[in-house]
Amino acid sequence: MNCRPSRSAKRKFKDKLRKLTSRKRPGTFHEIITKINQTTTGWINYYGISNMKTFIKDIQQWLHHRLRQLIWKRWKLVRTKYRMLRKYGINHDDAMKLANTRKGYWRASLNDIIHRAIPKERLTKWGLKDLSTLYEFGYSRD
Repeated sequence: MNCRPSRSAKRKFKDKLRKLTSRKRPGTFHEIITKINQTTTGWINYYGISNMKTFIKDIQQWLHHRLRQLIWKRWKLVRTKYRMLRKYGINHDDAMKLANTRKGYWRASLNDIIHRAIPKERLTKWGLKDLSTLYEFGYSRD
């Protein structure tokens, strides 16, 4: 059996995640993570029998990028960005460089400094469910 979710189903799923991770979305980070977990778990439970390993990997990377962007925007001020980067183990020079960047949120969240400050392990620790493990655990084909 070689089935996969339709292109429109994938697009709707990504649009739903896009809405949940909007930069102007109100609510605490914990509430946003909870809603994302509910959506992703439901989607994977529904489409889990299909072959979508690559799609899950791609959507997970994109989601982590979106969350880093959301966090970066919520830090707002340069001093907050600097303080939080230092708190998460970034040295003074790198923290100053990234906190004072003039790049937009999406572009800044691609930087390897923010990836070191907020790795996927930290996102998982904050409550985000790992899509790959959800998919593998529920529907492994090996």
